[in-house]
Amino acid sequence: MSETRWGSIAEVAVAMGVSTDTVRRRITDGSIRAVKFGPRLIRVDMTSVEKSMRPMAGYAA
Repeated sequence: MSETRWGSIAEVAVAMGVSTDTVRRRITDGSIRAVKFGPRLIRVDMTSVEKSMRPMAGYAA
């Protein structure tokens, strides 16, 4: 079993190329997993971020 990798909301936003608000929306809608470590510290499961990304059908890169 692999170890879970955790990242901050800011780190995830940079890695995905989106705003921190977008990351927070994805946490709220359940498409990516996050946990609270205390009253203010939130960490995002980087594996769930990778799994939430999917290729676009019909898109030629």
